Amino acid sequence: MFEPEVMFEPGLFITAEIRVKAEVDLGEAKQAIAAFCQGMNSEPGCSMAVAHQDNSDPRRFILWERYDDEAAFQQHFNAAHTQHFIQLGITELVQAFETNLMNQGDTQ
Repeated sequence: MFEPEVMFEPGLFITAEIRVKAEVDLGEAKQAIAAFCQGMNSEPGCSMAVAHQDNSDPRRFILWERYDDEAAFQQHFNAAHTQHFIQLGITELVQAFETNLMNQGDTQ
């Protein structure tokens, strides 16, 4: 379940840009992306998964995810909802970034 306060706790943060394929109905894709995020939010070790739709390009989505650690992120790929979403083949991964929360005292 999404817990906003964890956005400020250390962990592994993933930002992924995905694009809905041109031949895919956008409404159906949005439903699938929402279900995918709902599934991720139920994973042990995943405390945040939200999708943002680009205002100027409705087929472009940014996913923000937070995992407790690398092991939780790796287990995400074995989850049934992840495998189902991949098998749908409705999106393509444009790019993804793994980041860590910067400590406010980090200056180097």
